[in-house]
Amino acid sequence: MIVQRRAVTAVLAAAVLLVTSGCSSGDGEEPGSGGTSAANSTRPGASSDGSAPEEAPPAKGSVTVVRTVTEGLNSPWGLAPLPEGGLLVSSRDEGTITLVDEKTGGKTELGEVPGVSPGGEGGLLGLAISPDYASDHMIYAYFTSESDNRIVRMLYAPGKPSGEQLGAPDTVVRGIPKGTNHNGGRLAFGPDRMLYATTGERYEGPLAQDKKSLGGKILRMTPDGEPAPGNPFTDSLVYSYGHRNVQGVAWDSKQRLWASEFGQKTWDELNQIKPGGNYGWPDVEGKEGKSGFVDPVAQWGVAEASPSGIAMAEGSVWMAGLRGERLWRIPLKGTELSADPQAFLTDEYGRLRTVVSAGGNRLWLVTSETDGRGSPEKGDDKILELEVK
Repeated sequence: MIVQRRAVTAVLAAAVLLVTSGCSSGDGEEPGSGGTSAANSTRPGASSDGSAPEEAPPAKGSVTVVRTVTEGLNSPWGLAPLPEGGLLVSSRDEGTITLVDEKTGGKTELGEVPGVSPGGEGGLLGLAISPDYASDHMIYAYFTSESDNRIVRMLYAPGKPSGEQLGAPDTVVRGIPKGTNHNGGRLAFGPDRMLYATTGERYEGPLAQDKKSLGGKILRMTPDGEPAPGNPFTDSLVYSYGHRNVQGVAWDSKQRLWASEFGQKTWDELNQIKPGGNYGWPDVEGKEGKSGFVDPVAQWGVAEASPSGIAMAEGSVWMAGLRGERLWRIPLKGTELSADPQAFLTDEYGRLRTVVSAGGNRLWLVTSETDGRGSPEKGDDKILELEVK
């Protein structure tokens, strides 16, 4: 039986509820009462390309916490499984990368990333493993420096002593706007072997609509940091825009890109990302049906989500909530909801930061109680192994 860390909130009511005032700025931790859950979408149907309807997962799912993989992590943020085994974890505030043995829970610090300047929501954030890792042993990282947010890559040399296993960082992209909050920070290589990065608008909404700015965007690039072939805007890293603060990306079985996004006072969002799509911020928050903007597939009152990482498993998006302190299951049929989203682990492990596929019906889930906005208890922060349906 899972021991709850604080009193479990009341069972969620209907998936569409009236929203009260709240705030989901940054990581969604600012004072104020948030709205109740309201995950909405158009009715399920055929896939967006007009092909036959895709099979939907069961309307109801389940989550089992199989075990605690490791604990005692400080401000963990990014998580990247290595092909040979082991989990790389970034510490936002310490600027270090640690290797966790997923079988024993043992931790080995690889080293500190030079140039990290932590503060507020900034620091050492997302991690990604090179698609050519078998030959180049490169690790990519997104971090906040004194002047900007940037993406670097480093050689991982496991044969060196602990603390010296990271090579000097090679800057791939610089000049991403930084702020105390809204730094984005998620990195992932897509099925196309291109590198995707999420950025925030550092509380300057107009940056999100400025296609010349790297703030408030999802970026797509080659492993060397050049605009990826097929990007929607000429000679630009920008793949989609009009984002407030995206911290989660994942691809479904049809290689469609999904992203989670923090709202401000009304709606947090799950979006299906289209090349060149304008997702509305700061002109639109949530589903408004306005011409020229892409509406989210699902939305939540800000008190029940404040979403960070997402992963795909068993036909659903699994979305970690910070302020919401829960894991959302969002079942999909094509690019639409197939049933109402479900919340799991509500208030059991505190703030949840990152969720990553562990293969099949397993997930890795990272808690975030030591980031200065949680209420850490003994053992925080943790990596959990989940079995999901």
